[in-house]
Amino acid sequence: QVQLVESGGGLVQPGGSLRLSCAASTSIFSFYTMGWYRQAPGKQRELVASITSGGSTNYADSVKGRFTISRDNAKNAVYLQMNSLKPEDTAVYYCNGREIRLSIVDYWGQGTQVTVSS
Repeated sequence: QVQLVESGGGLVQPGGSLRLSCAASTSIFSFYTMGWYRQAPGKQRELVASITSGGSTNYADSVKGRFTISRDNAKNAVYLQMNSLKPEDTAVYYCNGREIRLSIVDYWGQGTQVTVSS
């Protein structure tokens, strides 16, 4: 059973920074991509950033230049560095691991709350 465990969320003032971590119970090489999604109240879950096993990254337009996704293969972990946070970044952030075999299989963490407020 693959487990993804997020940490690092919290309350931060606008303009502040947070670093989210996602620890996987298995080698992250098994995932085609790993990513961070977020879901704000009343909104659909959306992709924030993703990184492939080869290190290619993809970002939502709303976070480009402010957020950075990275991975540590030795620690089976993925990180999301969030700078210049805005109130609209407030959401529950979920770690995702995606396997592509005969079909796409998504694994999700339990989520961590990020609140940006003064």
